[in-house]
Amino acid sequence: MKSAKNRAGGDPKKFYAALAIVAVLGVAILGYVATRPKSNVTTVDPNLPPAKAEGYLYGKPDAPVQVVEFADFECPACGNFATISEPDVRQRVLDAGLANLRFYDFPLPMHKNTWAASNAAACAADQGKFWEMHDRIFLSQDQWNGEATSRPKGVLKDLAKQLGLDVDVWEKCFDARVHQNRIEANKNEAERRGVGQTPTFVIGNKMIPGALSADEFKAYVDSAAALLPRADSAKARKKT
Repeated sequence: MKSAKNRAGGDPKKFYAALAIVAVLGVAILGYVATRPKSNVTTVDPNLPPAKAEGYLYGKPDAPVQVVEFADFECPACGNFATISEPDVRQRVLDAGLANLRFYDFPLPMHKNTWAASNAAACAADQGKFWEMHDRIFLSQDQWNGEATSRPKGVLKDLAKQLGLDVDVWEKCFDARVHQNRIEANKNEAERRGVGQTPTFVIGNKMIPGALSADEFKAYVDSAAALLPRADSAKARKKT
């Protein structure tokens, strides 16, 4: 193995200075990724044919506003929305009956373990615990993601135990990838709609890329409700 002096062309000070520069550049790049502006909101056709995929519903099926979320379990921005904004969104919007939300997996190729996470959540859904698993997967993202491990099953299995699932049934489902077709269909639905990043929300006739605050989410729901036929709009306002 070469010494630090040899790698730095004879001067160890230059070698460590180079490492410092690389570290500073890495921090700068991460800062840009975290703070870069969101893509523009686009208007979409609200009469797009029904989805050929099967998402996961939160809220009342007959809520006046239908919200679609395309997300990747390993996506940091999706994790921010799920852990910071979504609890408030559920209380103020979804549980209040103003809207419902349907979650579609959109696993991105750069995330090594996101398919495993989608698989884990789908198998939990078989036992009526999709949203509970959804929440725990996002809360523990740093424990099972591709940066943390190349074997995410152990962490995901522990989450299934914590939820009180029948772990043997869950594990058989997970190992057999029973819901692979469903996950792929959800991914294809995102591509059919032209989704370019995660998370992306479709609220009324607006497609909004990027994580939203609870206030932003409610504002989009309110705007969508205002465009509904009078009876549905009045129903939505009454629930506010």
